[in-house]
Amino acid sequence: MIETSYVNQETFNKMQQDLQQLKTVDRYAASKAIAEAREKGDLKENAEYDAAKEAQGLLEARIKYMEGVLATTRILDESNIDTSRVSVLTRVTLTNQATRKTVTYKLVSEQEADLKSGKISVASPIGSGILGKEIGDVVEVSVPVGKIKFSIDKIEI
Repeated sequence: MIETSYVNQETFNKMQQDLQQLKTVDRYAASKAIAEAREKGDLKENAEYDAAKEAQGLLEARIKYMEGVLATTRILDESNIDTSRVSVLTRVTLTNQATRKTVTYKLVSEQEADLKSGKISVASPIGSGILGKEIGDVVEVSVPVGKIKFSIDKIEI
């Protein structure tokens, strides 16, 4: 079951472009690979044909998945986001209570998550733990290494 994703217009457009790439360029390439493998002889003993058919099946599954994601994706206007609480597309500055280290994350959908660029999914342990909280709140988040307490210092767009 695919859950609703909330993204900005730029990400939605990129997702549409990716789907279009899969449907046009990649689907054509998979079809061409099957045709080339079919020309090489007996299909019962043709490993290249089997591999091309399997790749085509994976591609079609990916297309179906992307269509489902796009159907349930909602576009958020970043200019209308309330910064009094942590929500999707807000940038949140947190301080680890144990180490006093400060980090800033932008909460995004799972499709946009990229830790290297400071974007974490709202479905991640930290993302779901701080969702809906306000500045000054102290939140205890369960992560793979245990529990971490964060204070919410700043919420912005």
